[in-house]
Amino acid sequence: MRQFVAPKVPAVLLFFWVTKLLTTGIGEAAADFMANDSVVIAAGIGLIGFAAALLWQFRSNTYHPIRYWITVLMVAVFGTMVADGPHKLLGTPYWLNALGCFVALVAVFAIWHRSEGTLSVHSIVTELREAYYWLAVLLTFGLGTALGDLTASTFHLGYGGSILLFAGAILVPLVAWRGGVNSVLCFWAAYVLTRPLGASVADWLGKPAAKTGLGWGDGTVTIIGLVLFAGLVAYAAITHSDEDHEAAAAQYAELANSGA
Repeated sequence: MRQFVAPKVPAVLLFFWVTKLLTTGIGEAAADFMANDSVVIAAGIGLIGFAAALLWQFRSNTYHPIRYWITVLMVAVFGTMVADGPHKLLGTPYWLNALGCFVALVAVFAIWHRSEGTLSVHSIVTELREAYYWLAVLLTFGLGTALGDLTASTFHLGYGGSILLFAGAILVPLVAWRGGVNSVLCFWAAYVLTRPLGASVADWLGKPAAKTGLGWGDGTVTIIGLVLFAGLVAYAAITHSDEDHEAAAAQYAELANSGA
């Protein structure tokens, strides 16, 4: 089994969270845009793109921003379809989709922790840990998508209400982490919540006014998001600013101590 000299994921700094939020919105808008014509065809395109990006990522021995973030983006698109597909094709309720993704995610975390003894993203230095990581990431996107749909549609909060709800909810792991709660637990909680937050923003921008949106269109939101995404990833690739894991760990420790 291959081992890597450094983690194959970016350092978890502000840049990471901004880019992650952006991918969630793009994934939501792009998946909805493609599904307007055919859910089956959209799922096929999403699956092929996801598989190709993941293979590209796995073939490398080192972290690279372009390779990593394109994979995250394709996971965002496919993860949306994983959550939306059962509802659109089979009529399953969003709460059931969310519960299914949650149970699967907990199972992956349990197996991963039993096998490797850690769920820290700073420990992604072997093939097996990387496989666990991407499986968990896929399920977080599915869970987050289902939660966003649940609040917007089933609970009738609309997109604006969902944005406020998840913007507040994502502060909970931040405050907990500053208060000394396990950083790995807080990371994954925040990671899940970025999905419904970013997706709710994308839906609010793209969906028509009749659905409590601004009516920009899913295609327009996707294009704008991709332009911003390309700029951020290009910046990371040129500056290597997201590869300093020691600085990230030091920053986390300093902030945690200051909030204790």
